[in-house]
Amino acid sequence: MLDLRRLTLICEFARRGSIAGTAASTGYSPSAVSQQLAALERETGTALIDRTARSAELTDAGRRLVAHAERILSMVEEAESDLSAHAGSPAGRVVVTAFPTAAVAFAPALARSLRRHTELTLRLRQSRSGRGMREVQSGEADIALIDDWYGQARDSESLRVFPLLYDPLVLVVPRKHRLADPTVPLDLRELRDEPWMATPDGEPSRLAVDRLFVDVGGTRPVPWEFEGLGTILSLVAKGIGIAAVPALALAAGVRGLSVRQFPGNPVAREVQAVARASSVNRPSVSVTLRAIHVAARYIAADLAPVRPAER
Repeated sequence: MLDLRRLTLICEFARRGSIAGTAASTGYSPSAVSQQLAALERETGTALIDRTARSAELTDAGRRLVAHAERILSMVEEAESDLSAHAGSPAGRVVVTAFPTAAVAFAPALARSLRRHTELTLRLRQSRSGRGMREVQSGEADIALIDDWYGQARDSESLRVFPLLYDPLVLVVPRKHRLADPTVPLDLRELRDEPWMATPDGEPSRLAVDRLFVDVGGTRPVPWEFEGLGTILSLVAKGIGIAAVPALALAAGVRGLSVRQFPGNPVAREVQAVARASSVNRPSVSVTLRAIHVAARYIAADLAPVRPAER
């Protein structure tokens, strides 16, 4: 019979593409990974990994086994979820990964909601935008909070996507800036010569800011670049410049800012929760998903113009 731990390992190898990457993600040494994959080859009686002096890749048989293994492991998790669903109250550890602004915004309400489940342990960690879905798929996290700027996240055979919030870009300026006065009309075309700040080129929020200016035409401003929306908000509060940021970033509570909503239909993202289809009925996961939805409602009530996403 094939060993489930070794099947998990070859699936991880398929995702990482190398022995070293698999070792780093699983906490094993490279030699231990090689030994376990070699043992799996002996169990199956066929070569699964094509090894050279500098690289290793799956053989055709290895790719076929990975396809079977992913289905097997999903069925095992579904069986575990079904049994635990009938076992009573939520227990064990649930891992939630979130992009930074979501981690800051959701953490307080999520912690308050879950602390009554004394047998449940929450681990909330931050990940870079775009990684959350992969971490759920690989089993590194149970739930991911992701930002979807283009409406591309959809349910699949293995993943379930839960819409949470609509999060538009807003303009943030220092309190002494002329646009801090809400009666002054906001016209993006008149702001091109302002000292803009943004995240580095290629970041999702930076691409959103670029789209904002494309919509009004003309020359796009060249902003100073800073890592992290929290850093940008702090600089705006100190009067260094202005910025367009997702409204959810304001949950950090940085003082000294004035916030203006862009007219019309500004560029926005949807904040979503993602979980494996095979795990959503597990009590620890289902109660955490419910807590996330409750947290989203609190955020939408407290942080205009963020609003609940349409289901």
